[in-house]
Amino acid sequence: MKVLLTGASGFLGRHVLEALRCRGIETVLVGRHRPADCPLEEYIETDLLAEPDGGTLFRASGATHLLHLAWYVKHGQYWTSELNPRWAEATVRLVDGCCRAGCQGMVLAGTCAEYDWSGGICLEDSTPLRPATPYGASKDAARRQAMALGVQHQVPCAWGRVFLPYGSGEDPRRLVPSLIEVCRGRRAPFAVDAAAHRDFLHASDVAEGFVTLLNRQASGEFNISSGQPVEIGTLVRELARIMGADLQAVLDLSVRRPGEPPLLAGDNRKLRALGWHPQLSLTQGLERTIREALA
Repeated sequence: MKVLLTGASGFLGRHVLEALRCRGIETVLVGRHRPADCPLEEYIETDLLAEPDGGTLFRASGATHLLHLAWYVKHGQYWTSELNPRWAEATVRLVDGCCRAGCQGMVLAGTCAEYDWSGGICLEDSTPLRPATPYGASKDAARRQAMALGVQHQVPCAWGRVFLPYGSGEDPRRLVPSLIEVCRGRRAPFAVDAAAHRDFLHASDVAEGFVTLLNRQASGEFNISSGQPVEIGTLVRELARIMGADLQAVLDLSVRRPGEPPLLAGDNRKLRALGWHPQLSLTQGLERTIREALA
């Protein structure tokens, strides 16, 4: 197996690349920015939004499989960005080209934002798909066309829906790194929805989920989630305990956020059936994230 990997310089991409390398899986990276530790011969520079022919790209890489993570994910902007439809189109062009160039298997990154969130626990085969944002709608549109192309060309195609990943390399404005900065006295306390339950999963376990889908030649939709919703207030208190800090000021600012569900989590039994299991508990994941943030 030789994998063409997009999005390797991003938050999840760095963890996926590490997981592939740990298994000795040969990988070619493609994108606008070459990671510092990537040899030139393992990198193809291109802007996927402007790339007209995914087949030429795939053949040039010498890859046998595609693992596509790249998308516009700038914090606070990706939900409504006008780039979402363009990324959906770029994804379909890439998938179509790879299929025509002899790709043997594809794994693509989806999102829990494709689901109707009113039900709480999301299941791949029964929860309605009702994205409420341009980001979720564009991801869902890309999925539908990618899966159809996989069927047409008889190429296994797996779509991994990510819930709430955290870990090193995460945008510093997201929840966990922001709480770490409050603990260090570098940021003022801020409001959270302490009573809401969310599905947090360390990025290394998310990466292992993608690699499992790749290795198992899986087809269909899979939640990449912990399957264990955690109250945000519990996460705040656990992070404070690990760091020996007091985050009561954060909890005192807790507010309900209109329009956001009290519970959002993913059933992960389909992925577990392929042999994947989270390796880190919430406490272990937070300990690792804090250790790496303070290093």
